[in-house]
Amino acid sequence: MKYIIKVDKERCKGCKLCIEMCPSGVFTISENFNKLGYHYIEVLNEKNCIGCKRCVIICPDVVIEIYKNEKKEEV
Repeated sequence: MKYIIKVDKERCKGCKLCIEMCPSGVFTISENFNKLGYHYIEVLNEKNCIGCKRCVIICPDVVIEIYKNEKKEEV
């Protein structure tokens, strides 16, 4: 896993812009609701993330953070 993705599900309004912008299919919409009553986004395939940060840029509510994983992967 090259990148770590953090999603603030309680701030997410479920606009799905991140899902549409992601070239790697990292996100999905949850069937559950957050405290605001929205279906929030969830990370579906974190290992597929290429670190382009399109989701971070497009999110109107600043819900997504992406960090480079500094830990070395075990082979």
